[in-house]
Amino acid sequence: MSTPKAEVSTMLQTLSDDVNYEDIQYHLYVLEKVNRGLERAESEGAISHDVVKNRLSKWIVS
Repeated sequence: MSTPKAEVSTMLQTLSDDVNYEDIQYHLYVLEKVNRGLERAESEGAISHDVVKNRLSKWIVS
């Protein structure tokens, strides 16, 4: 796993040169949320895509 500094550096390199502070904050927010979700899935486990589809099929009409 890379360091937060390395992740932010990589993220900044992928953004356009005319990005504003609000856009950068949003991308940092999303990056943090994704990392937290991945850590939680690793520590608590996750369910498969097929199980999710089965559970949601009661509410989703195709």
